[in-house]
Amino acid sequence: MKHSVKITLFLLLLFLTAQYVGLGIVEQYVDVERSAETGITEFKDLPIGERPPIQERTSFLPIILVILGGTVIMLLLVKHKLTIIWKGWFLMAVFIALTIAWDPFMPTVVAFILAAFFAAWKLWKPNIFVHNFTELFIYGGLAAIFVSWFDILSISILLVLIAVYDAYAVWKSKHMITLAKSQTKEGIFAGLLIPYKLPSKRKKGVKTKKVRTALLGGGDIGFPLIFAGVVFKELGLWQAMIIPIFAMLGLALLLFFSKDKKFYPAMPFIGAGCFVGLGIVYLLMFLI
Repeated sequence: MKHSVKITLFLLLLFLTAQYVGLGIVEQYVDVERSAETGITEFKDLPIGERPPIQERTSFLPIILVILGGTVIMLLLVKHKLTIIWKGWFLMAVFIALTIAWDPFMPTVVAFILAAFFAAWKLWKPNIFVHNFTELFIYGGLAAIFVSWFDILSISILLVLIAVYDAYAVWKSKHMITLAKSQTKEGIFAGLLIPYKLPSKRKKGVKTKKVRTALLGGGDIGFPLIFAGVVFKELGLWQAMIIPIFAMLGLALLLFFSKDKKFYPAMPFIGAGCFVGLGIVYLLMFLI
């Protein structure tokens, strides 16, 4: 087992919470009036502007290219130690995602100010509580952007491609491990962090021991959420609510049967859980 039972259960709980918080954010962006008129799920504009128009059936292609390109850029930044650029990129991404996540629940100017405050706090004065608190909302903000670009076929293709890429990046090239270690070292890790012990205050001139920490990458949270959001868009809310449960079960299988101090790609397991959940959804819709 990779982590203790307590840490594993807490990680699964945070993962599931992020999924349902994200679905709640996506639901807030549904344009009810336009959806009633057209008979399909229509979305409101984002506080940062309109979404770029992308063909649903082939939307996985630009997304996978952006992911591959972004990975190359990040590896170059790590290699040349250009952390200032990486941190600026991270700050902007967090700010935009939080603004989108919080805008439906408060005036835009308040969402803007809070997003800026928490993004800055997360980067310059990081602590485990602020980090995980913001992570619960960030992926809902991202899902609000991307869900409208996909149908079930295209998001399924993307999920398969991401699972294959994740397996290659962890087991073969190992560059995903390099990025995760670099992110953690620089305090700009995208994903959930659960320390085995809360770090104590550092005394001047005294070295502190490193605290073991359970990690779950941002992509492992964001992609199943986008998948669930597309199920919501195409099939309905109760159908989408089923997906995170099976995504969590896929993650649980990995965590319970993996070995300590070894790195594993999570997306093949989480993705498999998403597809099992979708199969259950279709079965229930047939029976009902």
